[in-house]
Formats: sequence, structure tokens, C-alpha cells
Amino acid sequence: MSDGSNHEPIVPILPHQPVLLHEAVEALNVRPGGIVVDGTFGRGGHSRAILAKLGANGRLIALDRDLAAVAAAKSIQDARFSLVHSGFSSLRQVLQGLGVEKVDGVLLDIGISSPQIDEAERGFSFRFDGPLDMRMDQSRGQTAAQFVAEASEQQLREVIKDYGEERFAKQIARAIVALRTGGNPITTTRQLAQVVAGAVFKTEPGQDPATRTFQALRIFINQELEELSLTLPQCVDVLAPGGRLVVISFHSLEDRIVKRFIRSQQDRDNLPSRFPVRASELPPSRLVAIGKAIGASAEEVAANPRSRSAVLRVAERTEAP
Repeated sequence: MSDGSNHEPIVPILPHQPVLLHEAVEALNVRPGGIVVDGTFGRGGHSRAILAKLGANGRLIALDRDLAAVAAAKSIQDARFSLVHSGFSSLRQVLQGLGVEKVDGVLLDIGISSPQIDEAERGFSFRFDGPLDMRMDQSRGQTAAQFVAEASEQQLREVIKDYGEERFAKQIARAIVALRTGGNPITTTRQLAQVVAGAVFKTEPGQDPATRTFQALRIFINQELEELSLTLPQCVDVLAPGGRLVVISFHSLEDRIVKRFIRSQQDRDNLPSRFPVRASELPPSRLVAIGKAIGASAEEVAANPRSRSAVLRVAERTEAP
């Protein structure tokens, strides 16, 4: 947003830095001749590190629904690497199309990448003025501007509250509807940020008033939580025994889904004392958590502030197919 002067604020553009790079690749426990899936290629930081661990007979299959990421993947000239333009909720279908039944590791780096945030025309950030788009896959789907123009006040309130955990969701939704009713549709990121700023009475120190609303719209437009929920069971199905699932999430809504899913795969370890069946009589757990959740180190956060909220969780497939 403008600072009120005749000059735009200088916003530093951060180069793309894969978060928890070393920790994620180590957690995958890459086998030299294994098959690994990078479910969110981004700009290829994790993929390149995985390829460095794979042997000559290994294989890396990357997915991404962002066309810019697909274009960036062309810079990797490696016979062991292939990329499919797809969201990771189509994981099983993608692998079947490639003739792959089982894999040895799946990495999901959830959320948004630095290039998406820093390109004004993508409409993800309130720091730049650009079209209110927010689609990760710009070849299809409804833009954030279209949703804001068409959604009812109740729909707007629910999305902003549920996906952004914004306590002023009611006021923000009302302000959006009032503006468009007056003949001023919101079509740019700056317009939306200004509307939100005028409706939010109090914010957390150091946080822009628009942060939670932009997060909410982005998650909703891209159906990010639904994508994650649909993908996790597929990961279990396609992992070979001993295969690892590694997930990096960036806010509590995502991490809660991952944490609960992993727990649901090993419920027998949390049976009530009077449960009528012994744990030993139940089928083996399909997925077992490996270690505790990991966050970015102080050094990484200092070098890349966007890593401060990252949480990495690891689980291993244990049941024979």
C-alpha cells in the first residue's frame, strides 16, 4: 500500500529459497534407485536436491499446477526427471498414467512460493498493486476478483473467517459488499487491501491488516485445504513399505490436517483402556510418524523470514501392500 507520499515504498524482492531444504530431503531418506514424487515443484529447489541424492537408476516425478513452475522445470535437463502439470490431488492418476504403481517418497511443500508472492500480476500480495487473481493455475478457475464480485456477504464472511481466522470477517465482508453496491467493484490487490484496512479495527503488531483476508481468499480460490485432504490418503496408497511422506506446511489449518491424518493412520496406539479389541488384533498401522514436528532454525529464519511459520512432519509407510 502507498505510504501517502508521491513515492511508492521500496519492497525487497526475495529470491526463491526452498524452505527446510536439508531437513526435508534428509527426511525423505532417498534411496539411490528409488522413485520420489515432489508434489509441488515451485522453482525446483527441493527437486534438484533430491536428484543429487538419487542414483543413475532413480526417478523423480514432479507435479505443479502453476504454469510458471512448469516453464521453470524445463531448465532441468535430466533423464531421471519428469514434470506433470497437475495439482497433487491427482497424484494417483498421474502415477497410473506414467505406469508407476509404488514410490519411495512423497514431498508436499504446501502453500505459496516466493515468485508467486513477488509477481504483482499474480495478485497474491497486498504489497504490490496488481489484478486480484490469486489462481495458482491461471489456465482455469475463478479469480479472487470474480469471487469478491459475486459472493454474498455471508459467503465472504465465512471464507474470511474460516480460512483466514479473521475476527473482523463480518466487518470486512460488509465493507466489500458496500463498495461494490456503490458501483465500485474490487479488481486490484490495492483496492482490496484498502477496504480491509478501513474495516479492521486492530491488528497484531507488525502484521498488515490485509494479511488474513488475502490468505483466506487464496486458500479458498485454490481449494488448498481440500487438495491436501484429498491427497494424503493417496500418498499412503502409493507409498511402498518403508516409503516416506514429508509435508511442509505454513499455517495451522494445513498442519492440523496433516497431524490429524497421520494420527488417524495409527489410531490403534491411542485406544481407550476398555476398548473391546486389543491393539495387537488390529491391522498394522499404515503410516507411523517419524520424530517430532520440525521448524526452521533461527539461522534459516534470519536468512528467509518466510520460513518462520514452516512446520515439517514426517511419516513412514509400514504396512505391506
